[in-house]
Amino acid sequence: MDKIAITTGDPNGIGAEITIKALNQLDLPEDKVVIISNRKILNYYGKLDKNYEIIEIPYEAEIEAGKVTKEAGEFSFQSLKKVCEIKPKAIVTAPVAKNALHLAGHIYNGQTEVIEKHLAHDNQLAEMLFVANGFRVLLLTRHCALKEVNITKELLITKVKNLVKTFETQFNIRNPKFALCGFNPHSGEDGILGTEEIDILIPAIKELQAQGINITLPLPADTLFVKAAQHYYNNTKDEYDCYLANYHDQGLIPIKTVAGDKTVNMTIGLDIVRTSPGHGTAFDIAGRNIASPDGMIAAIKEVL
Repeated sequence: MDKIAITTGDPNGIGAEITIKALNQLDLPEDKVVIISNRKILNYYGKLDKNYEIIEIPYEAEIEAGKVTKEAGEFSFQSLKKVCEIKPKAIVTAPVAKNALHLAGHIYNGQTEVIEKHLAHDNQLAEMLFVANGFRVLLLTRHCALKEVNITKELLITKVKNLVKTFETQFNIRNPKFALCGFNPHSGEDGILGTEEIDILIPAIKELQAQGINITLPLPADTLFVKAAQHYYNNTKDEYDCYLANYHDQGLIPIKTVAGDKTVNMTIGLDIVRTSPGHGTAFDIAGRNIASPDGMIAAIKEVL
């Protein structure tokens, strides 16, 4: 299907509202978009200005804005499953609630894992790349407890090689330059504050560099992102094409601090690129018609 497919996320969150607002502001041609949702949900949260194609996902439950329900989790899951089945040009997903997915019996850590389950083949791996204009951050690990973060030499090498391919195909950047965050404070201070750099990261980097990949040795994360923020605010080109963070908050705090809701979550490594706003379901303001569509607009623009 040669269309951008948009899911509206959790029916009790802000997903449908920001989808409607974003599409109305972007004013995209009707033949460019298909919406995976339910007319009852769309009508509850607003009105589309154009007659976009809608693929209906059944939803018999009441809409309860701001509440976590099993029915909403099931709808979210079935929407993701359907969007993978139709194989669109690109996928844009509104936020879902992980606890609602779990209530419905779908035990995933997020939408990335659901999409990977239904789209990956031949040992493909989905990766989370966060994008705000030229500021890009790849997460080496995703949604897991900090005590469970486990970086191996093999993992780092595999993810960096896959990232090189994505930059060549998705961003048309040859020989991209990557900056790797240290795992420990001050990148371990020569083993005084931890040995992950010495034991794992540096050997992997030296092997990658020997293959011609342009990537730094581990750099202290607390200072690495300062120049990235300056480039973002000044709209100037960064020295690095992408930063590699070892765990969730190490990478997302910097980019979300400077870009806020304009941060886009991009799933790469599969045949179809998927984007999503960097924020969540915002149950606290759901149904009040005050949600900003900026994140959804940015997510849609990223795949136009």
